[in-house]
Amino acid sequence: MMQEAGKLRTIQVPGIGEVLLVKRKGARGLRISVSPRRGVSVSVPWLLPYSIAEKFLLSKRQWIMAAIERQARLLQKAEGSGKTASVPEDPAELERMREAARKILVPKLEAATVKYGFTFIGRVAIKNNVSNWGSCSSKGNINLNMRLILLPEHLQDYVILHELCHLRHPDHSPRFHALLDSILKGKERQLVSELRTWRIL
Repeated sequence: MMQEAGKLRTIQVPGIGEVLLVKRKGARGLRISVSPRRGVSVSVPWLLPYSIAEKFLLSKRQWIMAAIERQARLLQKAEGSGKTASVPEDPAELERMREAARKILVPKLEAATVKYGFTFIGRVAIKNNVSNWGSCSSKGNINLNMRLILLPEHLQDYVILHELCHLRHPDHSPRFHALLDSILKGKERQLVSELRTWRIL
């Protein structure tokens, strides 16, 4: 069964269920997102035919099913430990949380930039993102997940330092990890393991 509304298309995929195909003008390629909250969606470049996106989706069916299973296990583990980071459904509450995150996280980033000698001339955005805790673009812009304020302070600091290190090494090469681990005084692996016990919802 398939439904269309504007530039959205919903299809049913055996073993997966409903999948949303979303046409985006800024998309450069096909990208699959698997979220325990929003389900499975595919970001599709504006001019690319839906038929190509559907073939791509079906070619990744086994990977998607494995990702759904993995997320279900992680979610169960996170719920058992109580370590989940979620945002309110109410739009007004959501914006209040975003503003609170901005007031906490931006000063932290600014302080870390000075303390560790980074040169940061990009912008900082506080995102409602379900796929990661933070990111650094090729232009040096840093995005931070508003849910970070629900985490312990040392994990907030870890994510901020992780993204600042991408200003020097825009990859996850040995040089990147060496820089990050030196700043963290040898605790990178420990902090990565601890962060993985938290689930974005």
